[in-house]
Amino acid sequence: MLTLPNLLTLSRIVAVPLLVGLLWWPHWAAGYALAFALYCLMGITDYFDGYLARANGAVSRLGIFLDPIADKIMVAAVILMLVGTGDITGLHVIAALIILLREIAVSGLREFLAQLQVSVPVSRLAKWKTTLQLVALGGLILAGALPHWDWVKSVALASLWGAAALTLVTGWDYLRVGLRHMD
Repeated sequence: MLTLPNLLTLSRIVAVPLLVGLLWWPHWAAGYALAFALYCLMGITDYFDGYLARANGAVSRLGIFLDPIADKIMVAAVILMLVGTGDITGLHVIAALIILLREIAVSGLREFLAQLQVSVPVSRLAKWKTTLQLVALGGLILAGALPHWDWVKSVALASLWGAAALTLVTGWDYLRVGLRHMD
């Protein structure tokens, strides 16, 4: 149960309050720089927990359960903090909301389908969505560390909208599969 991949996954969950704390003050560039470094480290552990579990034959039920939860906790916390601090404002909040709502809806749908013993594999497009989403949120954190580099925030916001668009497409794919199994 306490394998290295599972410990890496748990470390991401434990690190979320620290990440939130570093983002708490919107004009503290050093805090945002530390948050960006932590966010990148969390992303690296996300890659390695899965890689190590598969490479060492240590895929566990706990890991399968915790990995998507750790990802969703991190994404939700960052989105909420960036909206709360004003780093995501105006119409850009809609893109963030689309991402957040999809994360919740797909989690509920997966739980429902799991009770029916229906597995929904992660599509290649969903992996691209996740990548773009993580790049967008990381870019917005980095923009807080580099407030005079306006292009960083512009690229991050464009990526956020790209992630939101892919979120709608992949969310619809999951919903279509789920609807086939509903009464």
